[in-house]
This record gives sequence, structure tokens and C-alpha cells, in this order.
Amino acid sequence: MVKLIEIMLEENLITKDAISALVKSRPPKKISFANLLTEKMIDLETVETFLAKKIRQGVITLSHLEKIEGINIIPIIEKVATELHIEYIDLDNIEIDMNLFSKVSYAQLIKYNIIPISENDLNVLIVFDDPLDMAAQDSIQRLFPKKPIRIAISKPQQINQHLQRLEINESIKGLVSDIRKDLRQEGKVDDKDESPAVLKLIDVILKSAIFAGASDIHIEAMEISCIVRVRVDGILRQSFTFDKDIFNPLASRMKLLSNLDIAEKRKPQDGRFSATVSKKEFDFRVSTLPTIFGESIVLRILDKTKAMIRLEDAGMSKFCYDRFSEAIKVPYGIVLVTGPTGSGKTTTLYGALNAIKDIRDKIITVEDPVEYQMAGLQQVNVKASIGLSFADALRSILRQDPDKIMIGEIRDKETLRIAIQAALTGHLVLSTLHTNDAISAVTRILDMGIEEYLVSGALVAIQAQRLVRKICVHCKREAVLDPILRKSVEQYLPENPIFYVGEGCKECGHSGYAGREMISEVLSVTEPLSRMIASGASKEELTKQAMEEGFVTMFEDGVHKALEGKTTIAEIYRVARL
Repeated sequence: MVKLIEIMLEENLITKDAISALVKSRPPKKISFANLLTEKMIDLETVETFLAKKIRQGVITLSHLEKIEGINIIPIIEKVATELHIEYIDLDNIEIDMNLFSKVSYAQLIKYNIIPISENDLNVLIVFDDPLDMAAQDSIQRLFPKKPIRIAISKPQQINQHLQRLEINESIKGLVSDIRKDLRQEGKVDDKDESPAVLKLIDVILKSAIFAGASDIHIEAMEISCIVRVRVDGILRQSFTFDKDIFNPLASRMKLLSNLDIAEKRKPQDGRFSATVSKKEFDFRVSTLPTIFGESIVLRILDKTKAMIRLEDAGMSKFCYDRFSEAIKVPYGIVLVTGPTGSGKTTTLYGALNAIKDIRDKIITVEDPVEYQMAGLQQVNVKASIGLSFADALRSILRQDPDKIMIGEIRDKETLRIAIQAALTGHLVLSTLHTNDAISAVTRILDMGIEEYLVSGALVAIQAQRLVRKICVHCKREAVLDPILRKSVEQYLPENPIFYVGEGCKECGHSGYAGREMISEVLSVTEPLSRMIASGASKEELTKQAMEEGFVTMFEDGVHKALEGKTTIAEIYRVARL
């Protein structure tokens, strides 16, 4: 982008003195738009107007924008769209008509970097990577001789991602064609003897999700299509897009595999099935939910052979690990792990049990459901349908002479009260609670109706956690932090901090991230805090005392992880906003 900065110098938008000041600073700063903005040598509106003008003049393309560090390119693309009197489309928030793709060969889509969006009586809407490429527009127009094409633009990265997904769809066109052929021959959509092509398609979906490292598979009926998305590192990615007619045979076969009623489409259903994928055994928990366009089917992937994670490998900082390890070694009391769904709470509890299990102790767990089996533990599956709730199971467990108890989740006052009583009568109780941070767990417990003196006597420690995506090691590089983001975390930064990002490569699915790691905060309930809880202190007072005792917030822990080059500040803000 040095060439662009030279053009700005020629057009007197910046001065040579500004460039000289960057070079002479100690340490020298890179000549970049981000640093010019950070040092207030140029304002953001001038940069956006300049870049939009150079795109219109053909000096640079939309693809060049994505190589500029520290600038949000969407306002620039929107400005270009407005000035060219065309439409800007966010491809992640629009449904694409799959029938259009049969009219344009995949080779042409790749050649011109285009995505056909929709067709109506007046025109055909097509997103172009380069809205000024008249040769590409003429070639595509010839494919639609009866209707004019309507030009739109989008982020080039979104276009590339959609084209990659379409490449996968191209590879299974034969299967989709076989499914349609079998449906025509059978004359039924929900026939129990569905075509083997459906099973092959399901096998492809399962394999692609597992190879991508997904935790969940979402199969969703839309208005004009059926999409398959997978959750990788906590973020949903679209894997496949089919025509709407493929959804019914796909859904029916999923239900048959899970022993669900294929005729029932008006009520939610839950089931499970097992399958061997690449010589490895997996369990799939299946949930169906009626929607306005059909159903949403979600499969949770459980790896039966998954090795039990060790607590020291969970990704905690040394400070949090030391505090949490100390807490779970106490003989009695209650240790809570808090956070939203999908933040790794259950994995942390399994890691804690793995660390403290002993042949001399009776350890019983109550879970809904038992996800992974551990040797040396008695594990109980909650079944509300037969009257075995967490509270019912917990009452019986206390008559089993346990030493340590793990409760999968505290959902109600009754379960919480029994857990606290167990903690006060000589048992170590580990459990989870849904709160945003560690200190909020104290007020949540009190709000559920538990007396202050019981809470102060039972609580040993509370850990709050989130999972953040790790920067891909294959495409990791140094980066300039966005000036606004940098200002917001200034208080946590050392002098001359270095940050990193992932550029995106095949190894990480062009996301820039691969794998996840925990950020956390651990509140140890010391004597002063215990007295404050017993006397009804407010959350603000508890926070002040914890800070005086050296409490490190989850956000600060995340910033330290970003400074170590493990994740990004943007990712920390995504999961642990202040």
C-alpha cells in the first residue's frame, strides 16, 4: 500500500513531515494507513473518500482493500456502491437462489469472481468482485439474453468463501441428482426405503464436519433452499447449499437414524445415533425444531474416543490455574464454573475431576446427559421423563456416602440448596451456573433465595470462562491494531506492544483462526470476602475487595493472551466485552 500513500503525498492529502515523523519515532513505525490514523496525521473520512475514488478510477480494486491493515472496508465499499449507483450486498445475510447456478458454469463463476443472487421478472441480480470489469459483465449478460443483469458488489472475501462452498457442492452434484431420480421413481418424499444416495449424502456431510473439527451440524430449511452449516471453534460456517426439494429426504433419513417419528413435523423431537467415520466411533445427539419453512435439525458431535482433557491443558493462564487447582483440592465446599452455553464449562469440570480423582474417594456425577465416560466415577444420567431430576438424583446421591460430587448444571433453587447443604456437611461439590462473570454468581445465588450465611460458608471459589479462537499458526503475522480498539485496551498494554492476526489459509478454512483456548477469571472466596457476603455486601463492594486481593478479570486475561500472540483483541471483545 506504499504506492497509495505516495499518491496521497502527490495529492497533498498528507505531508512529508508526517511520514518522516513515523520513521523517526522510537522504535520506527511502519508507514501505513493505520499508523497515520493512530497518530492523527490524517482523518478516517479522508482515507475512505480517497480509497473509494481510486477504486472508481480503476487504480485499485475491491480486493486491494482487504490488504490494508487497521481499516474497516465496508463503509468504503458502500461508498463505492452509492457513487456507481449499484447495490452493496452482505452475502452472509442473504439467501441465494441455487437454481441460478445451473445457468452459469462453475468455471465462469471462478473466472469472473461472481455470485448470482436472484432472478425476477425484470432482471438478474449478480454480485461482481470488480464492478468495472465490462468484459465480465458482457460475458455474463450473454447467458441471460432475455433479461438485463443488475450489478451489485460485496466484500471480495465473502465472494471467495461462497465460491469455495459452491466447489464442494459441485463435487456432490451426482448424489443430489441420484436423490431426485430415486424420488421420482418412488413417487414419495418420506418413504422409509429412501434412496442409498441420501445415506451417501449424509455420510459426506458428517465427514466434512468432522474433518473441519466441528462441534455441531445445522441442517436448515429456508424459503427457497436448504443449507448445511457447521460450528467450528464456536462460529457457524456454511458448508453446503441445496435446492429445497433435498431437505425432506435428508430430514427423514436423519430421523430414521435417530429413531424419531418421520411423520411428526409439528413438534420438537430429540434422539441420537452412532456412526463410524474414518474408523472412529462418534455419537450424534439430534434435535429437531419446527420452523416456518420446514424444520431445523441440529446434530451435536460427541467423539467417543476423545481423550479426557487435563486441567493444565485447558488453556488457563498460570495465575488462574494455580487459584483453581488450589480450590478443587479443599476437602469440602462448593466450587462453581460459570459462563454461557458453549464456553467449555463441562470440559473444565471433567478436567477438575480428572485432577482430583482418587481410588480412596467415592466420586458421583449427575449429568444431563453423560457426555464422556470416566473410569473410577459413578455417573448418573438425569431423566426428567421418569421423574429423575437433578434435585431427585442429588438426594439419593447423599445416601450413597460420596466424598466428591459433580452436578452438571444448577438449574433451580432446590438443586442449589441441596448442593450447598452437601458442601456444608463435608462434601466437595463441583458444578456450573449461568452467569456472565465470577462475582455475578454470588448475587445470582442470593437472588435464587439462598441465605447469605449459607452462601458465605459454602463457597470456595468461582471460575468464569469463555473460549476464544486461537490465531492459525500457518498464516500468523504481525498486525497493526485498529486505533479505536487500541485506545479501549490502552490501560492493559505495555510499551510498544506487538499484536498478531491470521491472514487466512487453507489450513484454517481462510478464517485466520484454528482451535480454541480458554480465557478465565477465578474468584477465591477469602475470609474478608466471606464476611462481606454474609453481611449482604453489594456486587460493587465485592468487586472492589477482590481487586485489592489481586483479582484479574477475564477481559484482562484475554488481553494478555492477545499480547502473547495466541488470539486477537477483536476476538476478546467478541466473547468478553467489557
